[in-house]
Amino acid sequence: MENVKSNILKYRAYQFSLKIIRFVETFPEGRIYWIFEDQLLRAATSIGANIVEAQAASSKREFIKFYEISLKSALETEYWLCLLRDSKLVEKEKVDILLNEAVELAKMLGSALLTLKGKKNI
Repeated sequence: MENVKSNILKYRAYQFSLKIIRFVETFPEGRIYWIFEDQLLRAATSIGANIVEAQAASSKREFIKFYEISLKSALETEYWLCLLRDSKLVEKEKVDILLNEAVELAKMLGSALLTLKGKKNI
């Protein structure tokens, strides 16, 4: 069962990365947008990349570390999306959809970490 959850998380993180890529491609030219594009792409794509790296971990401790990094990336992605939304540089509705998925990914990662660390019953 845990493997199924891990695969769902990996799939959703991958799909989220694709959505972020398509989203930032719509940004107009301008220095301010370059900064958001760069930071958002780095943070959002790091979520899935670290989940994949965790699967190749040589120990439970290393596996947990990659999930922790993935969670931090999800939280950073939330930050950049909130900043983008609140600055009114793009449509709120478009950002909110992505923000909701970033929050869901962070919740899934947080829950998995609690389970892995033995702080939550399955």
